[in-house]
Amino acid sequence: MPTITVRDIKGQSVGEMNLNAGVFEAGANVALMHQAVVAEEANNRQGTADTKTRGEVAGSGKKPWRQKGTGRARQGMRSAPHWRHGGIVFGPHPRDYQKNMPRKMRRAAVKSALTAKLTDGEMIVVDSIALEGISSRQMAGILDNLEASGRILLALEERNDTIIKSARNIAGVHLRIIPNLSARDILNCDFIVITKGAVQKLEEALSK
Repeated sequence: MPTITVRDIKGQSVGEMNLNAGVFEAGANVALMHQAVVAEEANNRQGTADTKTRGEVAGSGKKPWRQKGTGRARQGMRSAPHWRHGGIVFGPHPRDYQKNMPRKMRRAAVKSALTAKLTDGEMIVVDSIALEGISSRQMAGILDNLEASGRILLALEERNDTIIKSARNIAGVHLRIIPNLSARDILNCDFIVITKGAVQKLEEALSK
């Protein structure tokens, strides 16, 4: 059974925590994690990009000049793609980028990502986070005490507006409420700072 050191907001060790082997020793399935990340990014796309074809460009469909006798190349209409301000041939049109992925596979991808972070020593468990009031400076000081830098994923077991408002202005910090955590969230950060309660809630959600 894997274990991890639990720290307080000053960065001091306050004990150890046993982790669920089924969640944190799942093995790194690179192909599955890649599939999960691609699916999430595809599902986040709006798919509203659009370009006009030659039939949609504003203007007359009148022939610019007669077919023969001018010495110039024959032309049918000024909305043809080779004309300036003409239609676009293979441009994007509204479409649905949705990719469906079974829940079991998504959970397995999250387990693989968590295993990779734990193995690389990029997961920090804190017993709890308590702030006297909304303070980005105090929140940044806590992260410095925990030696978390770069892109930080802050995971909480429940919504806490004081922590959310204190962390949202700190560059590189992204906050998630467990169990709303994806493989992309985990892989896209340098460190995971997660509360002890959030770990227990996450293990419960991923063990179903």
